[in-house]
Amino acid sequence: MTLPPDIPQQQPASTGRIFNGLHSAYFDGDAPVPHDVTLMVETQRRVLEIGLPASTTAGVHWPLDEIRVLEDTAGQEGVILRWIGDPLARLHLRDSDVMRYMHHLGRRAPPKGRGRLAVWAFAAVAAVAFQVGVLVPLLANQLATYVPAAGERALGEATFGQIRQALAGTGLPPLPVCENEKGVAALEKMLVGLGVERGTDDAIKIFVLDHEMVNAFALPGGYVVFFRGMIDAAQSPNEIAAVLGHEVGHVANRDPTRHALRSAGSIGILGLLFGDFAGGAAVLFLTEKLISANYAQDAESGADEFAYIALEDANVSPAALGDMFERLRDEYGDTDGIVSHFVSHPTLTSRIERSREAAHATGEYGDILGDPDWAGLKNICN
Repeated sequence: MTLPPDIPQQQPASTGRIFNGLHSAYFDGDAPVPHDVTLMVETQRRVLEIGLPASTTAGVHWPLDEIRVLEDTAGQEGVILRWIGDPLARLHLRDSDVMRYMHHLGRRAPPKGRGRLAVWAFAAVAAVAFQVGVLVPLLANQLATYVPAAGERALGEATFGQIRQALAGTGLPPLPVCENEKGVAALEKMLVGLGVERGTDDAIKIFVLDHEMVNAFALPGGYVVFFRGMIDAAQSPNEIAAVLGHEVGHVANRDPTRHALRSAGSIGILGLLFGDFAGGAAVLFLTEKLISANYAQDAESGADEFAYIALEDANVSPAALGDMFERLRDEYGDTDGIVSHFVSHPTLTSRIERSREAAHATGEYGDILGDPDWAGLKNICN
């Protein structure tokens, strides 16, 4: 609603109390009953005092600068005012002289309760962060011990298939698995040398995917996956054995299952917040999380310690793990690029140092594979 053209936009020079005996109707918002009131403008305090009937013990005070014209009041004579501090109360004026003291009638009122809204928003974000960062990992750690072996294998098999398809691209055949017989036999020999149980339904299953990524990771259900790029980057079979021992350590500690449960829990919470997050986007997110899994510091340290013991028992220097990490660090950096798979909170530098401290044997270490087996492994994708 526009103001009548005869209303002055300047405040009167008077600074005293001006009384107006205007005939007006006030609605308090509690009942649809108008109250006949008198108005008094206090120019010094810049307050409009609304005098209620004698039966009412107290009047109403509206700051002049916080009074607004209520728009869209078709069929009403005069104007209807409101105070931004009370969303329900209304003042119906049939004489607009008093409006000369109100200088912000057409200004948009600021949102009510911004501070409270900010507090609630912060609390909501904190609650989500607490669930994702504390509750979900805690529940995942507990639930991982109750997941049956068959369920883990089914999850690992399904995830392995998704990874192969995701890396190949939409509409293309899944990423091929390298199956050169001599290379597969060399991996089996390496597993036996590391003391890994073979020949049972629960035995670890190892695969090499024909991809240039320098990476290796473990999946639920005893799946260990290497990329061809990791084997190409290794300069000795002991380096592959060290990485394999690390991933076997993750399997033994059920870290992939915990990680999958954490990711699934996080996806569920995000789905509640942002809508349907359980389709293809969720699958791709979970796949990416499992490929580039950065486990917690204790999980990484535990897998490293498992590898050190397995390598020592196989008469292989634990420093081989540090040799691989050092070369990757020099080429890709300590925390960036593909090498970030091997980094959670422990840095590569600290893990290199620990691997060399673990190499405490007085005699000479040997190689886990001979030259013919190593050559077969290097050509596993040919």
